[in-house]
Amino acid sequence: MQNKLESLRHSTAHLLAQAVLELFPKTKLGIGPSIENGFYYDFDIKEDFSEKDLERIEQRMKEISKKNLKIVRESKTKSEAEKILKNQPYKLELLKELKTEPTFYTQGDFADLCAGPHVGSTKEIKYFKLLKIAGAYWKGDSKNKMLQRIYGTVFEDRKELKNHLHMLEEAKKRDHKKLGEQLDLFTFHKEGPGFPFFHPKGTVIYNELVDFWKKIHRKHGYQEIKTPIILNNELWLKSGHWENYKENMYFTKIDKKDYAVKPMNCPGGILVYKSKLHSYKEFPLKLAELGLVHRHELSGVLNGLFRVRNFTQDDAHIYCTKEQLEDEIKKVINLTGDIYGTFGLKYELELSTRPEKSIGSAAMWSDAENSLKNALESLKLDYQLNPGDGAFYGPKIDFHIKDSLGRSWQCGTIQVDFSMPEKFDLEYDGSDNRKHRPVMVHRAILGSLERFLGIMIEHYAGKFPLWLSPVQVKIMNVNDDVLKYANKIKEELEENDIRVELDDRNESISKKVRDAQNQKINYMVTIGEKEVKAKKLAIRTRDGKVSFGISTTKFIKDLKKEIEDKK
Repeated sequence: MQNKLESLRHSTAHLLAQAVLELFPKTKLGIGPSIENGFYYDFDIKEDFSEKDLERIEQRMKEISKKNLKIVRESKTKSEAEKILKNQPYKLELLKELKTEPTFYTQGDFADLCAGPHVGSTKEIKYFKLLKIAGAYWKGDSKNKMLQRIYGTVFEDRKELKNHLHMLEEAKKRDHKKLGEQLDLFTFHKEGPGFPFFHPKGTVIYNELVDFWKKIHRKHGYQEIKTPIILNNELWLKSGHWENYKENMYFTKIDKKDYAVKPMNCPGGILVYKSKLHSYKEFPLKLAELGLVHRHELSGVLNGLFRVRNFTQDDAHIYCTKEQLEDEIKKVINLTGDIYGTFGLKYELELSTRPEKSIGSAAMWSDAENSLKNALESLKLDYQLNPGDGAFYGPKIDFHIKDSLGRSWQCGTIQVDFSMPEKFDLEYDGSDNRKHRPVMVHRAILGSLERFLGIMIEHYAGKFPLWLSPVQVKIMNVNDDVLKYANKIKEELEENDIRVELDDRNESISKKVRDAQNQKINYMVTIGEKEVKAKKLAIRTRDGKVSFGISTTKFIKDLKKEIEDKK
């Protein structure tokens, strides 16, 4: 079904291009791939597309679809292809770069340079919707011309399309960029595009994530390390980042020598390992780091907390023997499941094996792949096999979490690395008193903490569980006569490490409640004459449930239990 959907998405992108050319004949075509949940096509057109244009294009697509045009694959020579594409400069550029015989997919008068696959006829393309217009540099390079990108989605039946569009509407309401501003969590500024500024409330959530991460990692036998942000070019040359990742790195000079701001934590963590001799008796050795990394991203791909230029990566490196590998993989899978479960997240697993270009012997790959596979199967976990999609340095397991809207996010990863131990000549003393190369496992669970926080804002729609909420309780006084008692309650809550605010504005209680609800506060405490007299509290939950006559002692006890349970 997934392959059919991929073909359908790709064919709908072609249908979009055909409709645009019919309505705007002078348009120059870019590329139009299928992507997760849909497709897009890039266009070079004199005037910007409008929302009205989008409606016209979608209508023309429906008209073409009904014609039941056969979609035919044809091989061409390069010279034949050049004639077909003579008025399409971007396509000619792609043709020149093509190493294989060009293939075209034709439907009616429209033909596009494409490797496919596609569905058999335009009639099969029924349930689609054009979603938005965006800008995109040709080939993703800011030195190239900015093209107009039209995004769309398509499904095999009407119900799936309807459900997806409903999900997109829900996602708009949960947009973490809007909620981040509404809840006063973070901002971005022109003085640092792509670099998030966390406000006090956002920092509370961030720190709660960090504290939770540290506590659970200590419990599972990890030791935390901290490595420098800036390291000299010799390290990055040895690790391969200087050669393979330079475009994504930031550089500086210190004492006339080249340095780089780290884009990854691994090389620094390896230096910690190399700083002393190791014995097999120490293994498995688990070194974890919440390391701040910087990566240069093009301005066009920056997207709130989802795509930033600096973020904290929750990396860990496990050094172990070959015999310990499978057990260690199982432990990481279980730890990852525990962490995701705390946030109410389900996940899917993907096992990626040896690609064509790789390092390490066939035997090393086979052993590592079997360890990953056996770990998954012994835990009775379903997984999807992705043959040939591993990293060049080793096989991996990826975790795709599902949020409350059913959207998939790749966060966690477990990777066996054959490259770094070789490059850095890592060793340990074995039980035979000889030097051996350790097995090295990279793993991240949350991935980027900033990105994970963005996902959680949308997952919870800003309604954080009590343990994560920046303000857990809002106290509201009816009038100034009860302010002394309201302040006393506030102090008691603060003494018990409850995050509390007092709204003593000269506003009505209904206005205060409404404002607290807009701020997604978990509990609202109303203090009036009745509460002062009885020495009790009136408590309203975020979902509107109201309780009267609650003692402060019971309220605090219930809050602490809810925080401890992380519910």
